[in-house]
Amino acid sequence: MPLARAELPIDTAALARYLIGKILVRELPEGIASGRIVETEAYVVGDAAGHAFRGMTQRNRTLFLERGRAYVYLAYGVSYMLNVSSEKPGVGAGVLIRALEPLEGLPIMRLNRGVERLRDLAWGPGRLAAALRIDRSLDGLDLCREGPLWLARGENEPGEIGQSIRIGISQDANRLLRFYLRGSPYVSGPRSLNE
Repeated sequence: MPLARAELPIDTAALARYLIGKILVRELPEGIASGRIVETEAYVVGDAAGHAFRGMTQRNRTLFLERGRAYVYLAYGVSYMLNVSSEKPGVGAGVLIRALEPLEGLPIMRLNRGVERLRDLAWGPGRLAAALRIDRSLDGLDLCREGPLWLARGENEPGEIGQSIRIGISQDANRLLRFYLRGSPYVSGPRSLNE
């Protein structure tokens, strides 16, 4: 069952924490691939590191839609990144999905990524998008209804959630807006941030 929009907190940091343990489902022609979300980063309202900081543009307009929409962008011309819009309509902010614990469709993810090791399939936001074949064609998609990409409730409580600074940014870098599942081998980033 997809997550209901009414369940999603209307607060970017709260949503980033809430999404830990939820399932990201990708429906592809050759089958379903899915994973448990184990790491997120919040890009809150007024955040200099966020794509919505300077206002709405054609590229970032999805961040200003109702919460629960897919915002997909190409980072550094190399890797796609998946974010979830996180505030009321008209307010720009989002949650970056940084890492998954692969659950279903492992052969699909291995083929998409060209790697065998389970830990390497969706460890980091670019690898995650490659494993699930996420690109700009999915931008704006409603993640609260079944379709090519959607969010589902996890079967179990996620466990202990850690919090740290975000990874790979220079502006507003010391804010504790990264959330992760403690003890998960699928969390990305340096070990010092994951304790």
